[in-house]
Order: sequence, then C-alpha cells, then structure tokens
Amino acid sequence: MSQALLPAKPGAIPPDDALRARARAVIPGGLWGHLNAARLPEGYPQYFASAEGCRLRDVNGREYIDFMCAWGPVVVGHRHPAVEAAARRQAGQGDCMNGPAPVLVELAELLVVTVAHADWALLAKNGTDATTACVTIARAATGRRKVLVARGSYHGAVPWCSPSLAGVTAEDRAHILPFDYNDTASLEAAAEAAKGDLAAVIVTAFRHDFGRHQELPTPEFARHLRALCDATGAALILDDVRAGFRIDLGGSWEPLGVRPDLSAFSKAIANGHPLAAVTGRDRFRQAATEVYTTGSFWCGAVPMAAAVATIQELRRLDGPAHMRAMGERLRAGLDALSRRYRLPVRQTGPAQMPLMIFDNDPDWAKGDAFCATALRHGAYFHPRHNMFLSCAHTEEDIDRALEAAEAGFQAVARG
Repeated sequence: MSQALLPAKPGAIPPDDALRARARAVIPGGLWGHLNAARLPEGYPQYFASAEGCRLRDVNGREYIDFMCAWGPVVVGHRHPAVEAAARRQAGQGDCMNGPAPVLVELAELLVVTVAHADWALLAKNGTDATTACVTIARAATGRRKVLVARGSYHGAVPWCSPSLAGVTAEDRAHILPFDYNDTASLEAAAEAAKGDLAAVIVTAFRHDFGRHQELPTPEFARHLRALCDATGAALILDDVRAGFRIDLGGSWEPLGVRPDLSAFSKAIANGHPLAAVTGRDRFRQAATEVYTTGSFWCGAVPMAAAVATIQELRRLDGPAHMRAMGERLRAGLDALSRRYRLPVRQTGPAQMPLMIFDNDPDWAKGDAFCATALRHGAYFHPRHNMFLSCAHTEEDIDRALEAAEAGFQAVARG
C-alpha cells in the first residue's frame, strides 16, 4: 500500500485535505472545470490514488464502485488489460514524433467501418476540439455563418459554446442561434432567422443538460432535423462526445435511423487516453482538407493504439448491450427502493447513462443527502449530472451499489 493510502494518524490532516490546501496556493480555485469536487456534496474526494475495473480508491484509502467513469471516458473499465497492453506496446515504439505512427491509419480505417455515416475521420484531443472542428468544416463547406444550437446544450469550453459568459464577447456568439431540443417549431423558427445563411445545426445525442431531467430525442424531431438540413444544404452535426460508443457503436442516432453529416467523438473513444475524433461524409471531405486544424499532440500514437483496442473490445463484448443491461438493473433497483421508502424519483436518459432526481427537491437537499450517504457506503453517484456505466460493471457490482443506495434512501427518509 502506498504512503498516500495509509490511514491518517489521529489529529493528522487527511491526505485529500492536505492536497486541496496545497492546490489552492498554486491553482486558481484549487481546480478548474467540472472535476472540481467543491461542486459536489460534502465528503466527496478530490484526489484519487488508483482505479481498476469499476472501482476507485481515493488518497484517503476509501474504495468506491464508480458510476462516473472519469465523467465518461472509461468505457471498458479502468486500466483495462487489453487497452493498457496496446498503449504500452505503442509507447515502446514512440508516441509524439515528427509525424504519426501507422496506428493513425489503422484507427481511421476502424472508425470508418464502425461509424455508420463515416467516409473519413480526423483525430484530435478533446471533445471541444472535435465540436469546434465540425462547426468550422461546416462553415467552410457551405460558405455560410449561422449555426443552430439547442438552449442549455453543452458542446465544449471555448467562447462559441462555453456555458460561462466570463471572458466571452457578443461577437464570439454573433452567429449562434438558439432553439429548443425536441421542438420542431422552435427549430424551424431558428432556421428562418438564419435567412439563407445557415451553415449547420449541432445537436447532442440526447438532451443531457446539467441539473435537469434528461430527454431522449423523438424520432420525429430527428427526422425533421435531417430533412431541414437536406432542404437548406446545412450540415447536421451530431455531438456524440458524451454518448458515443455507449448507445450504439455505429453512432448514437443509428437506432433512430437518422445519420448526421459530421460527428464529434471523444470521452469513451480510448478508455481514458486523451483522444477525440471527427467523422464525416464525403460531401465535407474537401472542406476538411482546407480548414486548419492541428495541435502539437494531435498525432500522439499511444492514445490511438488505446482507441483501437477499446473499439475492438467494445465490439467483442457488445459493449452497449452490456452497459444497457447493467444500467437497467440499476434503474430497476433504484425504482424499487424509491417505492419502498415512499420517496418519488424520476430516472431519465438511456440506461447506460442514468440520472436520478428526487421529486420536490428544488435545492438538491435530497439528492445531496442521498449521494453523500451512498458514497460513505461505497457507491460513487452524482446528484445532478448524468452518470455512466462501463463494461466492467457486473451484476454483483450493481447489487452492492444498490445496498449503498438503500442507505442513501434511508438518510433522505430520516430527513
């Protein structure tokens, strides 16, 4: 056991607290972005010592069944043997070099045969890279400026789409027009406002806005969006950064029978190794060659090798089906506990990416109490953000997590 995991001596500052104090002195706010544990209920750890399968261990030595999966990237399990072996083999040959390794071509070929709409693929590092590249390619291909974006949807952390207005100018969003997810009338009104200058509509695989019930796309909405883009010549961009490879390996809208022109992937593509991808139809191939998209680390070979192994493992396991089955087991168990303790909840979204919100909980007091208590009993849930299943979750893991969830329901029932 590492020194970080040794129990703190009586009166000593726990390792997690000590690290937070050190970080506040040298990092603005102690940590940036969505991984900042200050936004979670009291008791959630900030720093972790190790992870394996669907288990996490924090620096204070506590272990949890993980239902956030690094907020989505881990899809076949932490430190998956096949993925890590592929990454080590490539690392032994080279990673960041003067040009890409052959695995770049192998991965692009694999994406083209896996993603149903894809005729080509480009690789990057982050989801924001991929969504921004999609928008830029759409504008280059159409010669137009306006992009329709659903209100509340998250597409990345740069000025054109950031959820924060700090440091953002009106000019950064001058050509962004809003519509309401799943609302065809709102979509049509936004398209009309573009007045023939519509370059693209970007849409998430389902509505997963932070802190609200999730909403699956209706087939009517998806078909209407496809028809609108066909009629106007605009690009239909599917932001599959969060959902990609969990709902359907061919793309998250394949079950709807609607295919985009461009898709953005990241998170689960390489099981935690930093990678993103843009896939597109031939109509946008030339534009993709003309826009300038690059990065010093975008041809790093190790994450690409990890991605090849991840996609192969997902295909071997039928990963989306396994995650759906485990998610449905979790959902059924939570529903039974909700009825037992007479605490109504609403569970929304695909089973692979569940969200549970208590009824009549405007200040999140119930959700926070539930999650904080479940955490102390060994299950890492989130009260407001959708969670994630992985291929490493087993029936035994789900049942053990439901025991922790029952302690959470008991805490809420006690008030």
